[in-house]
Amino acid sequence: MANLSSEFIGIKSPNPFWLASAPPTDKEYNVRRAYEAGWGGVVWKTLGMDGPPVVNVSGPRYGAIYGPDRTLLGLNNIELITDRPLEVNLREIKTVKRDYPDRALVVSLMVPCDEESWKFILREVEDTGADGVELNFGCPHGMAERGMGAAVGQVPEYIEMVTRWVKTHSRMPCIVKLTPNITDIRKPAEAAQRGGADAVSLINTINSITSVDLDLFAPEPTIDGMGTHGGYCGPAVKPIALNMVAEIARNAETRKLPISGIGGVTTWRDAAEFMALGASNVQVCTAVMTYGFRIVEEMIAGLSAFMDQKGFTATSELVGLAVPKVTDWQYLNLNYTTKAVIEQEDCIKCGRCHVVCEDTSHQAIAMAADRTVTVKDEECVACNLCVDVCPTGCISMQELPVGTLDPRTGRAVGTPLNWTEHPNNPSGSAAACAREPAE
Repeated sequence: MANLSSEFIGIKSPNPFWLASAPPTDKEYNVRRAYEAGWGGVVWKTLGMDGPPVVNVSGPRYGAIYGPDRTLLGLNNIELITDRPLEVNLREIKTVKRDYPDRALVVSLMVPCDEESWKFILREVEDTGADGVELNFGCPHGMAERGMGAAVGQVPEYIEMVTRWVKTHSRMPCIVKLTPNITDIRKPAEAAQRGGADAVSLINTINSITSVDLDLFAPEPTIDGMGTHGGYCGPAVKPIALNMVAEIARNAETRKLPISGIGGVTTWRDAAEFMALGASNVQVCTAVMTYGFRIVEEMIAGLSAFMDQKGFTATSELVGLAVPKVTDWQYLNLNYTTKAVIEQEDCIKCGRCHVVCEDTSHQAIAMAADRTVTVKDEECVACNLCVDVCPTGCISMQELPVGTLDPRTGRAVGTPLNWTEHPNNPSGSAAACAREPAE
C-alpha cells in the first residue's frame, strides 16, 4: 500500500491532511478529537497577544452559499481570532503535543506589527513544544481593520520584515499564510521567501459579502440590523486557490518554496489536485465544518487507493507533477483540433446542449423533431460548453487526427499556421510566436 506519511519542512505527520487554523482547532477538546479521527496535523486557531480582549459577535458568524440541492458551496465567516486567553491556549497546546507526539501541531499567530510583540509570543509558543508557527497574514476582516492580518499580507515589505523577525527570534519552522486579496500572489510569496520563510500556505479566505437580507436590506449574517464583509471559503474558492498555488509553484523565484495548499479541499481528489500543482500537503476547514472530523477517513482511503492505482509509493512522488503542464495562453497549441461527439445511447434528449449552443455559443448542435441531437462539425469550435452542461456525460471532445480536414476551417489538422497572421503575434514576428515557456 502507498505510504501516506508526510514530512513538510521537517514536520512529520502520518498523512498530508491537516486541519486549517479555524473554529475547528480552537481548543484542546476539538484537537484531540481530530487526532483520534485520523487527522495528520492541526494548525491551532490564531493566537494573539494578551491585552484588550478579542470579542466576537454573540450572533450569527457565518453566511452561506448553497447549490440547488442545498449542498454547501461556500461559507462567509466574520469570526475573529481566538477569544480565549493566551495562557489557556498555550497550556492546552503543550498538553496536546505531549500526548500526540506523532501528529503535526503548528500554531497560527497574529500580533501587532512590532518586533517586540513577535519576540514575546514566539518565545511563549516555543515553550509549548509545538512543531512550528504559521503567520496569519490573510484575515480580511476585523483583525485587518486593526492593522493585522491582510493589512500586513497585502504589503510585501511588511511580510518580509515580519518573517525576518520570526526567523531571527525563533528556531521553529515558519509558514507564511498568504491572502488571496491581492493582484499578484507571487509578490507576497517572494517577500516571504526573502524574509526566510520555510514555506507558504494558501489561500486564506476571500473578502466577501455572500448575500443580502431583502427584508432588512442588510448583508448576511446580520447583527442587530447591520452586516459586514467576511472571509469566503469552501468548495467555491478551490479554482482560485489552485491557480494561486500553481502560480507560486511555476514562478522562477519561488518554485522551490514548499507550499501547504488550502481552499475548498473536500475530497481526496481535491487534495491530489493541489499536490499535483505543487502543494506538499493540504489544510482543510469548511469540509469539516460541514461534515465533521471523520471526513478524513474518506480522504485517507481515497488518496491511498489512488496512489496504489497510479503506482505511487509516497506522496512526494505526486507533488508538482502537473506544474510543467501549466502554461500561459500564448503557448497553447493552436494546431490541436477536437470536435464534440454525442453517444446517442446515453442521451436522454433533454436538449440542454442544443439550447446553450444555439443561444450562447456557435450553433453547432442540431435538434431533430424527435429531439435527437447531432453535432454540426462545420460549426463546432470544440468550446466544451455542451460537455459542461450535459447531465448524463454523454458528450465528449475527440481529437481529429493530424492531416484530417477540419470542416469548419478547411485546413488540414496540423498544418503550420502563417506566423504573420498568428492571433498570439500582433507584431508579426515568428520568433515571438515560437518562444517556449520557461522551465
